[in-house]
Amino acid sequence: MIETGLTTTSLTLGYRERVVIRELSIAVPDQSVTSILGPNGCGKSTFLKALARLIAPTSGQVCLSGDDIGKIDTRLLARRLSILPQSPKAPEGITVSDLVRRGRTPWRGLLAPWSEEDARVCQQALEQVGLSDLADRPIDELSGGQRQRAWIALVLAQNTPYLLLDEPTTWLDLAHQLEVLSLLQQRNRDHGTTVVTVLHDLNLAVRFSDHLILFGGNGLVAAGQPEDVITPDNLLSAFGLKALVMPDPITGRPMIVPH
Repeated sequence: MIETGLTTTSLTLGYRERVVIRELSIAVPDQSVTSILGPNGCGKSTFLKALARLIAPTSGQVCLSGDDIGKIDTRLLARRLSILPQSPKAPEGITVSDLVRRGRTPWRGLLAPWSEEDARVCQQALEQVGLSDLADRPIDELSGGQRQRAWIALVLAQNTPYLLLDEPTTWLDLAHQLEVLSLLQQRNRDHGTTVVTVLHDLNLAVRFSDHLILFGGNGLVAAGQPEDVITPDNLLSAFGLKALVMPDPITGRPMIVPH
């Protein structure tokens, strides 16, 4: 049977002498929304980068649908998986529409003309993040929240079945955080896109995720459905946080109330 989704086997990650994640074997459920949680410095972003092949493991393996991610052709990988890293940098003077158009690169040959499909996908991505009216504006002139939404439009335009985002709600006010997470959840529901995010807001992660991966200072604490992961004991283990966990009055999912 062929494995589906993103999986790791005995994955160890680190920087020089410092080990961040050790011997981790875990699966990200296919066609789900998964959030990676944990305190600062626990390895959330490092783990996401390894899933996207932005960093190489010290040992172990990351597989995508059973294929070793380190052996997949770069263009083919970019058609299967896209990532929005923390604090991405855009070339000076580039407009919103030009940035979003770059998401189509994996699907186009070197000299291939711009197609109607390329234009449709980019326009749809801009509409989904609410930036159609700012398409001709330079990225440098946007607010932090608008800039973040432009980057999200780029990865949506890449139109891959796997979408990885490192803190996609950075710089966004609460209303726009809800909009972006709702958009990602809808992308999953409508297209079966596997969405993996790193988030800091635990309650928002619980509300919009089907699956959680919780790290602590000593590695993996728990992984599974929100009601199985978000418990007082796990929060204490991961964050040193004493909290009540009660049903969210709107969703019925776990809601965290710190002491």
